Formats: sequence, C-alpha cells, structure tokens
Amino acid sequence: MAKGYWIVHVDVSDPEAYEAYRAAIAAAFAKYGGKFLVRGGDSQQLEGALRSRSVIVEFGDYATAQACYQSAEYQTAKALRLAASEADLVIVEGIDSAL
Repeated sequence: MAKGYWIVHVDVSDPEAYEAYRAAIAAAFAKYGGKFLVRGGDSQQLEGALRSRSVIVEFGDYATAQACYQSAEYQTAKALRLAASEADLVIVEGIDSAL
C-alpha cells in the first residue's frame, strides 16, 4: 500500500509562536502516525519559487494523511500556525512499493 505525505513549504513570521505550533502537532502526529522525513534544514532552491522552509511528513497511507489534517488535534494546532506563518501544504499519495 502506498504511503501518504504532507509536503509543506512555509515562511515563519513569528518563531516563538511557531514553536507553540510545533509542540501542538505532536498530539496529531502521535495519533495518526506522522513521521517527519524533512523538517527545515539546509536546502538549495534550483528552480521556481518556494518558501524558506520545507517539511515532509510521512503517514501509513493517503487516507491517514488526510484524516490527520482534518482531525480536531491538527485543526487546533493549525490555528497556531496560521498566526505565526504562511504555508503551502499539499497531501500526496506515494508510489506503491510493489510497483
């Protein structure tokens, strides 16, 4: 079964407030099995326009990635993120490893 991923590009405008968001997402990710694969770090933008920070979160499958985003736990955390940053977030289905 193919995994699901959140791919996020974010510009943080209030680092202290963003830390509250990062703490709040722990409950949602624990419940839905979200695992960070990329969380900031060095990057080199070679083409196009992106925000300053990239994040990739892996879930067991696409439906679980969607359920996490819609969950009360994440929606509570999202309100904190909206006050501290601007982001682009997409949920994508990975490649089935059996292919």
